[in-house]
Amino acid sequence: MNELQALLLGIIQGLTEYLPVSSSGHLTIGQELFGITVDDKAKLAFDIVVHVATVMSTLVILWKEIEWIFKGFFKFKMNDEMRYVFNILVSMIPVGFVGLFLKDYVEEIFGSGLLIVGCMLLLTASLLAFSYFAKPRQKENISLKDAFIIGIAQACAVMPGLSRSGSTIATGLLLGNKKEMLAKFSFIMVIPPILGEALLDTLKVAKGENVFGSIGATPLVIGFIAAFISGCIACKWMINIVKKGKLIYFAIYCAIIGAIAIAYSVF
Repeated sequence: MNELQALLLGIIQGLTEYLPVSSSGHLTIGQELFGITVDDKAKLAFDIVVHVATVMSTLVILWKEIEWIFKGFFKFKMNDEMRYVFNILVSMIPVGFVGLFLKDYVEEIFGSGLLIVGCMLLLTASLLAFSYFAKPRQKENISLKDAFIIGIAQACAVMPGLSRSGSTIATGLLLGNKKEMLAKFSFIMVIPPILGEALLDTLKVAKGENVFGSIGATPLVIGFIAAFISGCIACKWMINIVKKGKLIYFAIYCAIIGAIAIAYSVF
């Protein structure tokens, strides 16, 4: 992987982590298009770096909300902030279980080729379209039950090509949660799982002498910067998109890209 490829993949990761089009699916497509072939350790190292970069962009864009949560939490009494923390913790249960016990098993069975990515992009398109046309009764707050169901949707996004943000936002909309509140919750709830996954993957990468595999430090730095900057742009943009309810355009996009990926892998 050279510097230009790292730049492009970093931009792809930063944009697609928040847009409901699947970052893992687009990274797979990008690697195929650019003809990138790296060893498993290098791929894992790059994935860790760009995912941590997107977490950092979330902290920057949603800092006021995160600061509000921490200030309220450390008052150590039941308030709105404490309830928000409980919702985050409950949403982590499904993805924590899948990440610890099932992720490797799922990857072993389904792999991460273009065929499975294309199929999951079509599923993402279906979820987004369904949530766009459904008009459930609006709720004032996200309940613990809703947080757990949204967490299940996030856990299902371990499948390559199934958008994490698309699944959680679409599920929350179908449950009747308000758009702006849901978008921010969806982006904040993903911070602990990404950091946890990055920690586990870092332990894997750290084994042995060649920490970065066949990739050098420079592409990693470039990928980090690109993912961080594009992540900041996408995070802010996506919150406004969800407010306006324009997810149907992403459903159309996912359907088109998914169909192309399937056709490319088959023919």
